Amino acid sequence: MSDEISFDDFMKVDIRAGTVLKAEIFPEARKPAYKLLIDFGPEVGEKKSSAQITVHYQPEDLVGRQVMAVTNFPPRQIGPFMSEVLTLGYADDNGDIVLAGIDRAVPNGERMM
Repeated sequence: MSDEISFDDFMKVDIRAGTVLKAEIFPEARKPAYKLLIDFGPEVGEKKSSAQITVHYQPEDLVGRQVMAVTNFPPRQIGPFMSEVLTLGYADDNGDIVLAGIDRAVPNGERMM
């Protein structure tokens, strides 16, 4: 089992729902990735993310989809792109990323509880 954390520690991680507004291929990335623009509602706003999800998703299938992301990590420079949030997913049996899902629509910016 991994190290235990307190509920207060968990609440420090700001995981929010957002809707993908734009998805495009990120040719400069070392590993195949997409550049995403995600709307997290009025409190957080629109944020950019680099996501290595090219095996299971096409850019046109991502637009309009709700995703989960950590919104309070510091921005990370990935090549010429500044990734502002960490889009969440899980590795499948081949190590390819499957997005963590929201099975019913929630307001953009809604925080994971």
